[in-house]
Amino acid sequence: MSNQEKWPIGVFASVDAGLGVQWDVIRQLQVPTIQLHAPAPQSRNPETAAKLRQQLEEMQVTLTAVFGGFDGESYADIPTVERTIGLVPEETRQARLQEMKEIADFAALLNCPVVALHLGFVPHEIDDPRMPGIIDVTRQLCDHCAANGQSLHLETGQETAEGLLQFLDAVERDNLHVNFDPANMILYGTGEPIPALKQLGPHVRSVHCKDGTWSDQPGKTWGCEVPLGQGDVDMAAYLKTLDEIGYTGPLTIEREIPQEPERQIAEIGAAVNLLGELKASL
Repeated sequence: MSNQEKWPIGVFASVDAGLGVQWDVIRQLQVPTIQLHAPAPQSRNPETAAKLRQQLEEMQVTLTAVFGGFDGESYADIPTVERTIGLVPEETRQARLQEMKEIADFAALLNCPVVALHLGFVPHEIDDPRMPGIIDVTRQLCDHCAANGQSLHLETGQETAEGLLQFLDAVERDNLHVNFDPANMILYGTGEPIPALKQLGPHVRSVHCKDGTWSDQPGKTWGCEVPLGQGDVDMAAYLKTLDEIGYTGPLTIEREIPQEPERQIAEIGAAVNLLGELKASL
């Protein structure tokens, strides 16, 4: 994005399935970038891709990442996340790897160079018996993305910064990077976001702007997601740290209250304004 402004604002959006603001909201918010939650399997075809490319062009919006997600995933509570999310659960791993490859191919039809996902709860110990299988599936997905000229971004949250660094080193793929979500560190109780961002700095290639408050039992129960600027992240320190680590890419706002569309739009609108003010003050 060298010829574009630093830190273009974005939103997390969806066409038909999954989280993210609805398509028409992008127009309303007039943001220059989006990350897209991968559409339902029946929509992942050249016709849909062509239509989306055309709509994005008309709206003058750049697609910066396509996020994968799967049937059967649930964020109900932390133990459920551990059991159901991403490529970590063994019984669904091969089918989900296949689906992620299809999502990467769909992203390629959209000319999108970044594929992202929540990998799941990676074990904290590198010598955990489950680790080789998780490293292997991540390598396979990285190699498929590399063949498409894409990188793979892992969203933060379920691991500490140290744990994630250790995992990135073990996978040994230079197209594997981090999508940093500061609120997830708080929601999952895995560490203070600003020091974690500094630690992961060289690997951070995309970010979410999301806010949250700590649980009274971090790591056991959920923290609470709140509107941007009202939680424990400290957005001014977050942007200052992004600046320090040399990150110039999009600031993608994520606010997951799809069941309340009017409130979602209002809060995302307020987040756009807040980020604009913080950018100006820096």
